[in-house]
Order: sequence, then structure tokens, then C-alpha cells
Amino acid sequence: MDETNRLRLDGKVAIITGATGGIGEATAKLFLELGAKVMLVARSPDKLAETKGRLEGLGDFDGAIADSTDEIATAAAVAKTVERFGGLDILIANAGTEGVLKPIEALTVDDFNDTLQTNVIGVWLAMKHCVAPLKARGGGSIVALSSIAGMIGCPAMAPYIASKHAVFGLVKTAALELGPSNIRVNAVGPGPIDNRMIGSLQNQLSPDDPAAMRAAIEASIPLKRYGTSEEVAHLLAFLASDASSYCNGSIHMIDGGYIAA
Repeated sequence: MDETNRLRLDGKVAIITGATGGIGEATAKLFLELGAKVMLVARSPDKLAETKGRLEGLGDFDGAIADSTDEIATAAAVAKTVERFGGLDILIANAGTEGVLKPIEALTVDDFNDTLQTNVIGVWLAMKHCVAPLKARGGGSIVALSSIAGMIGCPAMAPYIASKHAVFGLVKTAALELGPSNIRVNAVGPGPIDNRMIGSLQNQLSPDDPAAMRAAIEASIPLKRYGTSEEVAHLLAFLASDASSYCNGSIHMIDGGYIAA
């Protein structure tokens, strides 16, 4: 196969959870441009309708409503994908939340559980229900969104940091289990990406001057800027494609050099 063609996704079927967020929509757009058929999974019908409108005409896609923590809805979304497109080759487990930022002693059990349920249990549920259809296709690629938070600590962010470390642990275990079935499992670790989530984090960390917080974060990044959702989408497309056929069980950072500093 021509190496350029290995970067294409022609004939592949992908599920993208959290499809209405910045990274999710950018990934869906790129996957469609690369020839994939895409199932957009989101919890908000209104946001899903808006996203579908912006993607209209780019390729073959459909949508399913499922909260990432709802096993019945998640299983139904996977079943709908197989019925609609005839199989499954790629899972992008992208649904996530930043949760609330508080010191450890101020957190409640609900604060912790809400973040873990979405960021860890949600990723596991998506993986769980995609294994059988991926095996039926002879293999495929699972990519879960971790974060720089999966590699470092940060004050006031215990639930989020713990959840993103857990995603990487889940990915490593799944890679060992599923590798013999030709299913590759990897994590992506975005740094500060210029979308809604970083805005929320800035506002919570520095409510009086979020712009100053952004400037401080950018100053700590060797590339001196935030990344874009589109840049993350290109890394996800590589890991979903046959060009990454020997990548398995790793976290692939996309952080402008943040954790190298």
C-alpha cells in the first residue's frame, strides 16, 4: 500500500464520542474528509443537530444520543453504528469533563464521582461495547483522550488529574488485552487547547483575571501558544489510520512541549 494512502480512512467506520465539543467536531470533520463514515455520539440533541448541520455535505455520517456514563445508551449507539454502516473500525473515546476545581479538602464525593464517571467509566463503557464489532472486522483502533493531566499534577484539580491518569492506565491494560485481536489502543494527551474546556479552567483557576492566567500558561509552553482542536484531530487521524499500525499502548502527547519544560 502506498504510504500516503495509509493515512487515509477510506472504507473505515468510526465512532466519535463527545462529538459536539471542539476536538470532537474537528475530528469528525477531518475523518469525513479522509473518507471515513462517522457516527457522532453526544448527550445534547440540540448541540448534535447544530454539529450535524455544520458537517453537512462532507461525507457519510449519522448521530446518536448517549451520555458517556449511560451503558444502555452507549451500547445502543454502537449497535446503531454497526447497523447503519455495516461494522466498526475506529473508536475515538473523546467525551470528557474538566469538573470543578477545588482544594482536596473542599471536594465532595459527588465532585469526584461526577468527573470519574465521565472521564473514566465513560471511556471504559465505550471501549467495552466496541470490542466485539472491532473483533468482527479483524481488528481496528481505539484512541482515548487523556491529557497532560495524565502525566503531571496540578493544584485544585485532583479529580481531573486522577481521571486522566486513570485513562492512561486503562489504555495500557486494554492494549495488552486486545493486541492479540489486532486492536490497537492508544491515548492522546493534549495540552492547553484553545476551546471551551480551557476557558472553563482559566475561569475557575483565575476568576478575577482569566486573561492573565492564559498569558501565564502560554508563557510556560515552549511553543508559546495554545494548540487547536484541528491539530489534535490530525494526531487522532494518524492513530486511527493504518499509518500507525505499530503504535499500541502509549500516550501520544500534543502539548507544544509543555511537559518537557
